[in-house]
Formats: sequence, C-alpha cells, structure tokens
Amino acid sequence: MLALTDLTLSHFRSHLRADLHLDGRPVAIHGANGAGKTNILEAVSLFSPGRGLRRASAADMARRPEALGWKLKGQLTAARQIYEVETWSEEGKARQVRIDNKAASQIDLGQICRVVWLIPAMDRLWIEAAEGRRRFLDRIVLSFDPGHAEASLAYEKAMRERNRLLKDQVRDAGWYKVLETQMADAGHRIHAARTAAVDRLQLAQAEAETAFPTAELELIQSDGGLPDNADDLREALAEGRFRDLVAGRTLLGPHRTDLLGTFAAKGLPARDCSTGEQKALLVSLILANARALIAAGGASPILLLDEVSAHLDVSRRAALYHEIVTLGAQAWMTGTGPELFDELGAQAQMLTVHEGVDGSEVVAG
Repeated sequence: MLALTDLTLSHFRSHLRADLHLDGRPVAIHGANGAGKTNILEAVSLFSPGRGLRRASAADMARRPEALGWKLKGQLTAARQIYEVETWSEEGKARQVRIDNKAASQIDLGQICRVVWLIPAMDRLWIEAAEGRRRFLDRIVLSFDPGHAEASLAYEKAMRERNRLLKDQVRDAGWYKVLETQMADAGHRIHAARTAAVDRLQLAQAEAETAFPTAELELIQSDGGLPDNADDLREALAEGRFRDLVAGRTLLGPHRTDLLGTFAAKGLPARDCSTGEQKALLVSLILANARALIAAGGASPILLLDEVSAHLDVSRRAALYHEIVTLGAQAWMTGTGPELFDELGAQAQMLTVHEGVDGSEVVAG
C-alpha cells in the first residue's frame, strides 16, 4: 500500500503549522470555503514530481505576509518500506527534496510515490484547450513511468532552443541537427509512454464492473500523426524545418498531441456530454489508473479528489467511496460538510479545517 502519514505543513499557504497523523485510510477533509482544505491537498501533491496540483511557483506557496519560505515533511509507506520525505523552498527559490535525510531529486521522489488528482478546474477538461488534457494524461503516465518526467524535460528544453533558432530565422542545418536528435529521442519516449498508458486505462476500464461510465480514449495529432520511431521523427523534423521557419515554432511533435474521450455507452464525444457525465468520465479514468497500477503488481497511487462530490449524485458518490475502499487507496477528499462523506463512515479519517487566529487550523473529526 502507498500512503502518506504524519504529514507536517510549516508556513505553507494558509497553514502556519499543521501536524496530521494518518493511518492509511482514505482522508475526508471538510470545512467552509476558503478554510484551507485544498491547501492540504496541494501539499500532498508535492510529494510527487512537478509543481503540484495548482502548478504554482514555489514563491506563491509561502504563507503571507511573511513569505519566508515553506516546508513539508511526511512519512511515506511504499512497497513495504518507510521513507522520511521533506520538501521545502526558501525565499521563493526552487523547491528542494530530501529522502531519508539525503538530498534527492524530484525524479527520485517519483520513483517511490505516485500521486494523481482531480480538482474542480478539471471539470472543463473535455471542452478546454488540448494543453490541459496533455497535462492530465502526463500525470497518469508519470504514475506508470517515473522516467516520463525526465523525457518531458529533455524534450521541452531542446524544443525551446529549436524554437529560438526558428524565431531568429537561422537557416544553417548544423545548428538544428543535435537539437532535433534530442527532440526525436525524447519525443518518441513520450509518445510511446502515453500510448502505453492509454492502453492500460482502456483495459482497466473494460475489465471492471463499475457505476462510472467507460471512456473510449484516442490520441490524435493536429498534424496527422507521429512517426513510429525516433529516427523517422528526426527526419520528419528536418523535413518540416522550412514550414517551421515560416511559423516561427515547431509544428510537429508530442507537444501537439490531444486526448479525445468518448462516452462509450452512448457513442457521444465527451465534450458534448452533460457536466455530470463529463465529471463521471474523469472519475472513471482516475479509478482505472489505480486499478491498472495494482494489476501491474504495484499499489494504488495516492488520489487527491478536491470537492469530489460536485456534479456527482448520491448513488455515484457512494459508488466512488466503495471503489476507493476496495482498491485500498489512500484518497484525500474535500467537501464543505461532513454529510458528504456519510457513506464512508469509519472507513475514513475525518478532518475539519477552519479559520483560526493564525490561519487555517486542522482538527480530527
């Protein structure tokens, strides 16, 4: 089982200090809007690579008005091992990570902890721009393949350099070859990992009986498709150089991928579904992610479900809680009132968040 326990927040967002003692059960957090519930979920999201569920800068996470920095400390139980993890930022600098009192990278963190999330901003996922769907998919890919973060960083770095050359109208092929080789190698890894993740999600949905609808998924390219291997992708980048010079940016690659979803039972594109159906499809994919990881011999990722009851009726809410418990997942969920978690009963730990004199305060119950 993968679970975060004994979480401490220090000078993080609205929390001057919070000490949470957890036992691996799902965590239900309730309180008024603005009390600081989502800030706890954001803290948990930082026990995985990246900028967290809000994609905020390290400086923006610091408690105001002090803005001195912040620190998170927790105990992770993963693969029958216990890890002491700390991550922090001082005076707005890039966040640092330490695992078992040794300096570590965010990629190292990704090797031991998988976190996926669903937040209200994602309710528009199926109707917003493709970038949001790529981020959603990449977070799922990262749960299967921690090396996906490294490939993504390598691709983005090489593409930025290539785009700079294109914008400056540099035409010497020698300047492009190394960058295009780097982009092709990393880009092929990214596309292969995304394709494999989609296949795993499809299988996990098809083999499960669930109250949530199955989403048929398809990866598409705005330019018609990606080559099957790194060599062909490198050649395609070279051949498209003139077109890219005219555009001033790279027009071929995994940064142009989109994820399309269809409500399988109705044959209806997700973008045309009702708000409740769109939310149910997203929940279905999060649950499929957990099932697929377990099927591969791993543990369910930590699930962060912010205001999860929004747009879910009572029956689907109960079904969600049942599946979370059945999977053995540590899910962190928020809602405005305790009644939203009645179906969980003693199967979850309850936390109340309210505004105190010195910011957010957290109490058990």
